[in-house]
Amino acid sequence: MTLTTYIPPADVLVQECINGNAAAYSILYNRYAKAMFNTSLRIVNHTADAEDVLQEAFIDAFARLSHFEGRATFGAWLKQIVINKSISLLKKQQRFFDEQVPEQVADDPSIDESELQYTVENIKKTVQQLPDGYRTVLLLYLFEGYDHDEIADILKVAPSTVRTQYIRAKQKLLQLLKKEEMYEQ
Repeated sequence: MTLTTYIPPADVLVQECINGNAAAYSILYNRYAKAMFNTSLRIVNHTADAEDVLQEAFIDAFARLSHFEGRATFGAWLKQIVINKSISLLKKQQRFFDEQVPEQVADDPSIDESELQYTVENIKKTVQQLPDGYRTVLLLYLFEGYDHDEIADILKVAPSTVRTQYIRAKQKLLQLLKKEEMYEQ
C-alpha cells in the first residue's frame, strides 16, 4: 500500500494563503520556486541576481494575493511578476538595450544557418553570451512564448524595437555559434 499526500491545486492554496494559512505559502513557494528561478536566471544571467528576483517576486506576489483575480493561472501570474522584476533589474543596472534602433535591419547573407551543427548545450551556452537586451527578447519570444507585441508591452518599448532586437539577437546568436563551430574544427 502506498500513501500519497494530497497537495491542493494552486487556486485552493491561494485562497488558503489569503485566509492566513502559513503552510499554504510554503507549498506555493516550493511548487513554483525552481521554475521561477530558472525563468529569472535565463533573463538576468547571474545566479545571485536571479535569487534576489525570485525572493522579491514571491514577496510581492504574496503581498498582492488578494488582488489575484484568477484570470490566468497563479503560475502565469507569478511568472509575469518574475519577468517584470528581472527586466527591471537589468534596466536598473543599465544592462539593457538602447531603445533607439533603426526600423530596418538587413539580413546577414554571410551566415548560413543550415551549415551550423547545433547541440542543446552549445545553444544554451551561446545564448548566455548574448547582450542582455538581445537575450531577453530572444528568451521571451522563443522560450516563454510571448509575441512581439506582448514583449513590447512588457518592456515598454515599440513593437518595431522588439522585432529589430529579435532579428539582431538571432543574427548575433548565429554569429557566435558559427564562431564556436570554427574553433571546434
